[in-house]
Amino acid sequence: MKRGVGFVLGFLLIATLVSMTAMLVLYFAVGSEPDVAAHTTLVLRPGGDLPEVLPDIVFGAGDDLTIRAYVELIRKAKTDQRITGILLKPGGLNSPFWAKVQELREALDDFKRSGKYVHAWLEYAGDREYFLASVADHVYLLPSASLDLTGIASYEVFLRGTFDWIGTYPDFLHVGDYKTAVNTYLEKAFTPAHREMSESLNRSQYQQLVRSIADGRKKREDEVRALIDQGPFQPHDALRLGLIDDVAYEDELDDLEPDLAGEDDYIDAEDYAAVSWAAAGVSRRSTIAVINAVGVINSGGSGFDPLNGPVVGSDSLVEYIREARANRAVKAIVLRVDSPGGSSTASDVIWRELSISRNKDRPIIVSMSDLAASGGYYIALAGDAIVAQPGTLTGSIGVYTGKFVTTGSLDKIGANIEVTSTGTRAEMNSPDRRFNADERAKIQESMQAVYDQFVERAAAARHMTPEKIDEVGQGRVWTGEQARELGLVDELGGLYTAIGLAKQRARIPADEEVQLIVYPPHRSFYEVLADQLQSPVGRMKDAYTADAVIQLLGPRERRALAALLAPSRLFRSGQILAHMPYVFVR
Repeated sequence: MKRGVGFVLGFLLIATLVSMTAMLVLYFAVGSEPDVAAHTTLVLRPGGDLPEVLPDIVFGAGDDLTIRAYVELIRKAKTDQRITGILLKPGGLNSPFWAKVQELREALDDFKRSGKYVHAWLEYAGDREYFLASVADHVYLLPSASLDLTGIASYEVFLRGTFDWIGTYPDFLHVGDYKTAVNTYLEKAFTPAHREMSESLNRSQYQQLVRSIADGRKKREDEVRALIDQGPFQPHDALRLGLIDDVAYEDELDDLEPDLAGEDDYIDAEDYAAVSWAAAGVSRRSTIAVINAVGVINSGGSGFDPLNGPVVGSDSLVEYIREARANRAVKAIVLRVDSPGGSSTASDVIWRELSISRNKDRPIIVSMSDLAASGGYYIALAGDAIVAQPGTLTGSIGVYTGKFVTTGSLDKIGANIEVTSTGTRAEMNSPDRRFNADERAKIQESMQAVYDQFVERAAAARHMTPEKIDEVGQGRVWTGEQARELGLVDELGGLYTAIGLAKQRARIPADEEVQLIVYPPHRSFYEVLADQLQSPVGRMKDAYTADAVIQLLGPRERRALAALLAPSRLFRSGQILAHMPYVFVR
């Protein structure tokens, strides 16, 4: 037994040393800045989820770029005289949301307005891929592909029938008629209010899609709506209807496109990201901090949940805010929010720390990504101004709490719970019974207090009356475009729109590119390795096992499982939650 354990440990040590050596060799091999020839085309291959932050990687290559990195390198290429244009080749864009794709399209449009070209080639053309490509001067489609442009559909999961089947009772309460996160547990289908909200969001996203395609393809909006109703399209039909410019294989592009025919060189986005601003002829003097709040909001340290993804820990975020505030070189702070919310207490802790920073004459501008709802909107209220994309999902001013009563499930397998308690409400959160009338009244009182505070914070930040905030609140989710009309956000745009506002308030010249200090900071190879090897037979094994099981599930199944398990996995019993519904499972 000892000999076997020693062999395993020795093997792990050798594997670790070999991997570290390989990583060091790789680092020195690619550490130098790549050369960029004159008349170079930048090749972009965005795909996947377009993450806000990248996970820590020890072994294996991590070639993904964040959405911020994509936008930054496009801005850099716009000023780089060696870059003559962009060839866009979108891969499968997996996110069920729209704001990040809109942000990337906005950056490409800005690049094109500088006089440089953007051409797009689509090997696969779903709604998001085509939406992105439609900004290009010319769009090419693979002859064997189809243009799957059919409109906007959203799917929401209702688990009440499942709970009835297994004998579990979801005992949940909420404040806000549209706080539909609880409907996932309580209902078998849409309630009238829930359906009204879902249809409103769907219409807003559809109108944004139509408007963008009409603008990019120089068509009328009514014409685009009629075309969408005819989709999906075979390549030659898409060409005949003016949705694309030609049908071509990738190797035929240089024959069809004059801009590409005489090019001396191409450079991939991953390589160009390593090119310095100085090499592109730009000097950056002033500094702005970008603090990422990405994931479900909870107390404690930040981390990663296999089902729900990144977790924003209030302790970690407070630490980043304090570091940025203490750095006198930082002229302004941009809070980048991509969060459905979570713990109301943790959200309030983060809001407080941001408010302290703002009160010390440090401008704070909020940039909303795909999601900034419920607790995500709460922390945004600490900003001097809020910027959202038209497709951002935000608002959801409301709260809920509850528990799962599992007695029926346990009865089915012959199990039983016995309890002894002292105190009138000691068993309030017991999984063995439903809330009684006294407990329900107490919980409702607590939730109402949290909701009222949420409304008061929003009213003060948005310069509106509490009554008006309550009217547009009630847990209702809005798109960024709708929220701008209602006064819940200030401007439409992406991260660099927020940075522009931050520069203005910090008295930094508008045409000056700024140095960004990004939080959470990038961890060194050794820090990540030490953390992951801290408990190889415990934490790592459990994480890998959970990951392996979850990877067997499809996106919809993962979403449903996340909705089912989030209250018990992430939050303490009885905690009041400011969390948006589990919506838009594509």
